[in-house]
Amino acid sequence: MYRVTREISFCYGHRLLNYDGKCRHLHGHNGKAVLTLEAETLDSLGMVVDFSQIKGVVNKWIDDHLDHRLLLHQDDPYLPYLRQHNEPVFVMAVNPTAENIARLIFDFALEQGLPVKEVRLWETDSCYATYSPKP
Repeated sequence: MYRVTREISFCYGHRLLNYDGKCRHLHGHNGKAVLTLEAETLDSLGMVVDFSQIKGVVNKWIDDHLDHRLLLHQDDPYLPYLRQHNEPVFVMAVNPTAENIARLIFDFALEQGLPVKEVRLWETDSCYATYSPKP
């Protein structure tokens, strides 16, 4: 089995609804998504996927949709105010936890036809969440 990994750094803000800790308040992170792609065979160039293709697809989507935005639950009461003031938000159907953001990026990469095996989202230098489907 062959694997390649690409790291994508981005900044985002969020808060967690119905959470009884500091993360219930708006705050930000310098996050890093680590995507691992896997294939049993290599393409005609000897690659799983060209790193520039991962960058062109996933990095661009992260830049356009997540970077320097507030990631908020669809029921967040701050949403109407933020939208009224044209603040950049990305709305999620679930709480924007590191686990759910990792899954969001995984699902996007998979929908684009990339053979993604796992996405790890580093929320801080010492904390990360990983999403991969059951084998």
